[in-house]
Amino acid sequence: MDLSEKEKDSLKKAIFDSMAPRRQKHIMKKGYERWDPFAGPKDPLDMRMDRSRRTMNDLVREFFQTWDISDHGHDYRKGAMELCLGIINEDERYLGMFDFACWYRQLLDREGFEKQKDTPDIP
Repeated sequence: MDLSEKEKDSLKKAIFDSMAPRRQKHIMKKGYERWDPFAGPKDPLDMRMDRSRRTMNDLVREFFQTWDISDHGHDYRKGAMELCLGIINEDERYLGMFDFACWYRQLLDREGFEKQKDTPDIP
């Protein structure tokens, strides 16, 4: 469906006018001109891929299969999934956590500290 600019504008106004006042207020707050009712859907979380073309689900599944997580609970798994999503989305907060964890492990290795008993070797 290829619409001219004039047709898009009139359709946009018709969509806006048919909305509830509360939703109209939300759109006006962000700016009517910036609002695009014709925008395509965003990628679902599980379809976002990292540089290696793996989805979050692929990475987390591979991580859980590679590492012995039998002694860890729900929060450990949830943390791994959150970190994975944050890294894939290049979120500064999670990139900072990841960089710190890598740096800290290297620091302990350099200083000769033994790994924790439940930390496996990186394959």
